[in-house]
Amino acid sequence: MDLNLGNMSNPIFLIIQREFLSRVRKKTFLLVTLIGPLAFAALMIVPGLLASMPEDAKEIIVLDEPSLLLPHEGKEQYQLEYLDPRENDLELAKELLRDSKYDALLYIPSGESWDPDFIKNNILLYGKEDPSMEMQGYLDYLLEEQINKAKLLKNGVDPAVVAQIKTNVSIKSFTLGEEGTDEQSAVPIKMALGYITGMLIYFFIFFYSVQVMRGVMEEKSSRIVEVIISSVRPYQLMMGKILGIGLVGVVQFIIWIGLSGILYTVISTFLFPELFAEQAAAGADGNPAAEMVGLEVLDMLRSVDFTTVIVGFAFYFFGGYFLYSALFAAVGSAVDQEADSQQFMLPVTIPMILAIITAMNVIQEPNGALAFWMSMIPLTSPITMMIRLPFGIPLWEVFLSGAILVSTFFAVVGLAGKIYRVGILMYGKKVTWKELFKWLKY
Repeated sequence: MDLNLGNMSNPIFLIIQREFLSRVRKKTFLLVTLIGPLAFAALMIVPGLLASMPEDAKEIIVLDEPSLLLPHEGKEQYQLEYLDPRENDLELAKELLRDSKYDALLYIPSGESWDPDFIKNNILLYGKEDPSMEMQGYLDYLLEEQINKAKLLKNGVDPAVVAQIKTNVSIKSFTLGEEGTDEQSAVPIKMALGYITGMLIYFFIFFYSVQVMRGVMEEKSSRIVEVIISSVRPYQLMMGKILGIGLVGVVQFIIWIGLSGILYTVISTFLFPELFAEQAAAGADGNPAAEMVGLEVLDMLRSVDFTTVIVGFAFYFFGGYFLYSALFAAVGSAVDQEADSQQFMLPVTIPMILAIITAMNVIQEPNGALAFWMSMIPLTSPITMMIRLPFGIPLWEVFLSGAILVSTFFAVVGLAGKIYRVGILMYGKKVTWKELFKWLKY
């Protein structure tokens, strides 16, 4: 490895080149770059596939004393077979379950004077294994429907009349803009986009900042830094390392976007052609419902300012990364082993964790006081502001948040540089918080 940095008029560029190439050439970089999109695709596809897989058909015996479900046969997945309540009680039904092919037993008591409230609070479900949530949910829905009908009949109300007057309401919401520019609100899409981009910002900032810390610790433990420091200033070394690893992150992120697009095309074309063919056919056949849904989705997508979201993502990724990588570089220079870094990492990462914890509150009220102040605090603004951006917040808030983040970065780099230049050449000593504050005064 060429460490002759003295011939460079600005050694930061050579350090950036060294940090970039040393990581891009590693097999782990190629492995993570290729596996990343596959892992994200698996996280999105596998749960849906598992949820869509039908559960094995179950046979349920029913001891229905008030004949509440009789003669309902259930459905293909859950088949109901009834016991005669005149010849069986609960204990006999449980014995039958143990010694038969049946999977579960549903017991519905009659109660005194056929009281529906008594029945609903005393229905029991037994299984040879723990009954699945899907099975219990289906039986709950079935019983609720039947008990509600029974209660209506008991009070002299025809259930058919109630069913006819039941009305479903779906309100369309709009965002009021300039005259003639009202746009349909896309809250679900904005919520999903804000949460996903916020989580990505958190992941990338933490991942690449930790790489900066580990790179500093590796050079310090191997004593390579002693040779490098003879040719460059500690501040230049720290900035070169931050910029070099940040460039690695940009390249990796661009590759991930490209591979994700290819994966989406492959999955939609070859793995799930039926689903996309059905959607295309629904639109081609002039299905009014399908066309209406498609138009609504398009209207919602048009209401999202994707340009602002993309530019904001790039800015807050770099701003958050530079800020946290400077802090992590200072932590890496102050310790000899990664185990010793935990006492310093926790206070540094608490703001990011706090931003994730409050993410749902910000999504529910993106213009509230909590969301505003969390997007102004520089240690939480990269995550919180990315959650808010899809909702179309005022531009002055974005510029103010960005200005605070940039100014805080320069201030933190100055403080981190003081810790870095002292700690990078200190070996074999357990550093405390008190000592770090002393270094800041040097």
